[in-house]
Amino acid sequence: MTEHQFKILIVGDGKVGKSSFVHRYVNGQFNKNYKTTMGAEFTLKLLLWTDTERVRLQLWDIAGQERFVSMNRVYYKGASGCVVMFDVSNSASFQSCRHWKQDLDDKSLLPNGQPLPCILLANKCDLTERVVSVESLRRFSQDCGFTCWMETSVKDNRNVNEAMRRLVEEMLSVQSPVPPSDTDTDTGFHLDSVELDAGPVLDTRCCSG
Repeated sequence: MTEHQFKILIVGDGKVGKSSFVHRYVNGQFNKNYKTTMGAEFTLKLLLWTDTERVRLQLWDIAGQERFVSMNRVYYKGASGCVVMFDVSNSASFQSCRHWKQDLDDKSLLPNGQPLPCILLANKCDLTERVVSVESLRRFSQDCGFTCWMETSVKDNRNVNEAMRRLVEEMLSVQSPVPPSDTDTDTGFHLDSVELDAGPVLDTRCCSG
């Protein structure tokens, strides 16, 4: 079986839902009470992509606090793709996304010199007090070079799997398979093996630019 191995960065300001997103995606559970991420934490997930391919993901949840930003070059090393996340009810977290994307482009590139595949996630779309319009998201995503943008609600499990499916598809289209590592099973981190089935297609509000 062919195996693809990818390191995915999850970045954005603090308290936008990054840790909740990773936990929902890997474990299928939502917990609104999380401790603030210090530095970075990573979790493993194994996807049975096709009958002949599997995808091994390292999901790196990067702290959003400013005092940790100086360490990002270390955490970004070897990344294959990125999720930039903000809270639709927090305009400051949306404005910070430009900084996060620029920081990523400055510190981590594909081997061919191109930017990493990167998606923009507008999290907490279940809230009524949103401050960022769909049109603003569309223009911003295009201007900053995101692969796509998508509205998500970790609480309601809306577009979590769909967003990651889109990112994995993009990474597969631009990168080559990586041989499986003999050391992965010794990390002590959670490894979840699933059949990749997103279920019914939801309204993703996703643009390709």
